[in-house]
Amino acid sequence: MFLRIFVSRSSCFQQLQKYLFCFKYTCKRMLIIGIAGGTGSGKTTVVRKIIESLPAGEVVLLPQDSYYKDSSHVPVEERQNINFDHPDAFDWALLSKHVALLREGKSIEQPTYSYLTCTRQPETIHIEPRHVIIIEGILALCDKKLRNMMDLKIFVDADPDERLIRVIQRDVVERGRTAEAVMERYTRVLKPMHQQFIEPCKRYADLIVPEGGSNQVAINILTMYIKKHLNH
Repeated sequence: MFLRIFVSRSSCFQQLQKYLFCFKYTCKRMLIIGIAGGTGSGKTTVVRKIIESLPAGEVVLLPQDSYYKDSSHVPVEERQNINFDHPDAFDWALLSKHVALLREGKSIEQPTYSYLTCTRQPETIHIEPRHVIIIEGILALCDKKLRNMMDLKIFVDADPDERLIRVIQRDVVERGRTAEAVMERYTRVLKPMHQQFIEPCKRYADLIVPEGGSNQVAINILTMYIKKHLNH
């Protein structure tokens, strides 16, 4: 691989640094991991424990929640009816594009999304490529194009009753919803969407992690697999 730099002498060093940074992550093949599972299954805990067990700066996390479609064009009173658990709610094209760019050693501007306004925010998060990319979300294994980019596909499983309890605790405490509203949403949206779209994605998984974030044995095995890749 040859490098040609047609820049002024003052910026030559900066260009060379940028080139070497990208070369570092394209020369050594990235490990792209998809982690899916139902709402309240423990996906976030699994991801957090994996990242905490790895060397700092080796992992890029792409939360699928950041890639909801922008609904700023939808009237405010209608935004609360958006089904966030349906595949059509996500901007798959942008997510796939960002994964491809990172795989090429290029940086991205990850979008941010507000659940309060149901819109994509003007602020973005600058993400540089790393040796491991983790895509985490309820439907992370749903899209075929994105799935084909993954080296390892994981489905985090949990008992439906346990998931419901976690959803109630999270939505009441963190999002200020009433228990009645959470139960209504669970019956009307979460449960049918899980059965129709999320649960079927389990068949695409290379590994299934039962009991979510409390399954330390499975998390240790995944961590060892990733460390082996990093040291290869």
